[in-house]
Amino acid sequence: MKKQQSQWTHREKSFSAFVTGPLLSFWRQRQERQFVGKEGVVIRYMRMTAAAHKKAILVVPGRSESYIKYPEVVWDLFNCGYDVFVIDHRGQGLSGRLLDDSQLGHVAQFSDYVDDLETLCELELSGSRYHQTFVLAHSMGGAIATLLSQRHPSLFTATALVAPMFGIVLPMPEWVVERILNWTATRPHLREGFAFGTGRWHATPFGINNLTHSRVRYQRNLRFYADQPELQLGGPTTHWVREAIFTGRYIESIAPELHHPVLLLQASEDQVVDNQAQDRFSLARNLAGFPCYGDHPQVMEGARHEILFEKDEIRAEALQKITEYFLTFNPNTV
Repeated sequence: MKKQQSQWTHREKSFSAFVTGPLLSFWRQRQERQFVGKEGVVIRYMRMTAAAHKKAILVVPGRSESYIKYPEVVWDLFNCGYDVFVIDHRGQGLSGRLLDDSQLGHVAQFSDYVDDLETLCELELSGSRYHQTFVLAHSMGGAIATLLSQRHPSLFTATALVAPMFGIVLPMPEWVVERILNWTATRPHLREGFAFGTGRWHATPFGINNLTHSRVRYQRNLRFYADQPELQLGGPTTHWVREAIFTGRYIESIAPELHHPVLLLQASEDQVVDNQAQDRFSLARNLAGFPCYGDHPQVMEGARHEILFEKDEIRAEALQKITEYFLTFNPNTV
């Protein structure tokens, strides 16, 4: 573990050699699988397994992401002794799209995401193979994983939420946004069109991105989407935004009822999700007697939204917190 952690702090200096050498060879060993989800949507996912591993981590990405973006994360977790599974949510990545325009980020209802994740767990994590199963969920994935844990409180040993989407940063007061969204809800051409201020995918220059301070990781991720246009996803539909707002409110309302172990990492410079919603979630669990690990969100100082793709020092600190947290449930398992 210590050798692995030392690699996390010095990777960007030789990033090109790493990703075109050992990481590329490793990634070629992945297994890509699929199943048919609700309404006949094909859900794609990947797995990286080893016979000796007795622990598993389910990685739940954020909106617009694909497992194609996650080789480095999978490498780091796998080399800590975990089998790793990463899902492509419906409507994005390599999974089936839901509207004729594949650039539109859409979902009929957020519970569909939860149903898909539950199916993946039934396919890959049920039975007695794994002594422990963990979740590492980012952004929208944090909301999805939290809702699945509400359904099945003992499904996972513990959950690490990385900049979870319990609220989103909006361009205007929420009551104004909600009024607009309610108006568009009865107008299909607006409900299933791009939300205000968003549009088709384009390559945002690194200098004005609000996701990470790591130039090499940001450029690598852009390359994935530029080289594979089928991965590209533009902005969300107005209906998706409406679902996201209501889902965040619902999660906040049920926070006192959630008893499953949670580590919550918060990006101090997040401009995508609402950190105050994370604070309220954590406080509600505290007051109910089921606090998040450390009693409050663990703030990653200087981090933008994509903590797992940040510059080395921030990313290494986050991975260390996550892996050490998971080890507290069985510190003798390595």
